[in-house]
Amino acid sequence: MRYLILSDIHANYEALEAVLGAAQDRYDELLCCGDLVGYGADPGAIVSWARIHLQSVVRGNHDKACAGLEDLEWFNPSARASAIWTQRVLADSEIEYLARLPKGPASVNGCSIIHGSPVDEDEYLLQARDVAGVAAYLERPVTFFGHTHVQGGFLVHRNGVQVIPPVPMEEASAVLELDPDSHYLINAGSVGQPRDGDPRAAFAIYHRERSYVEYFRVIYDVEAAQEKIREAGLPRSLADRLARGT
Repeated sequence: MRYLILSDIHANYEALEAVLGAAQDRYDELLCCGDLVGYGADPGAIVSWARIHLQSVVRGNHDKACAGLEDLEWFNPSARASAIWTQRVLADSEIEYLARLPKGPASVNGCSIIHGSPVDEDEYLLQARDVAGVAAYLERPVTFFGHTHVQGGFLVHRNGVQVIPPVPMEEASAVLELDPDSHYLINAGSVGQPRDGDPRAAFAIYHRERSYVEYFRVIYDVEAAQEKIREAGLPRSLADRLARGT
């Protein structure tokens, strides 16, 4: 079984289209670690696609916010403005879909999907020391997460935690062979708003029976996504950052 792993699409339809094109015929089922909406200008199109195509998905903090389940006081001004705009443009049925997304972890054929961490869906796992504090709560050998928008993740072994790097800027993909004696927190990266210095859309494919994960980066039409954000009247910073991958 081959799983296409997506996370943090953030209403960026151009990025999603590029990812799906690059992943065509490479996967059997599609999993998502949350944040379908927020920041980008195509929330309705993304929710409509998700309702049809996602086999398993957990909610992200922006999904909660746009569904009215999260206090916007904790969001920065740009994120808050985006959430309010998204609430205004989504249909009631689309908001209801977001509100019903399950909280992680969710178990999928021997692996888990979460948004933030195994103990807190809103927690950021950015460094090895962050992971050391939650390693005891990993229920499956492989857990996929998002939230940080940073591709890579962590290998958790009895000797400690190792950082898994993203795909190098000069490459389009990288393979991670899975050690049966270790646990893994795998971040496929952000489809719609990478923050690891690489503006290319990110995703991963998990080959369960063959025990490896392949990370990918793909170029998409950043300018088209930026123009939609500006035309929608959303904060210009949300458009500008797409070109930087930060």
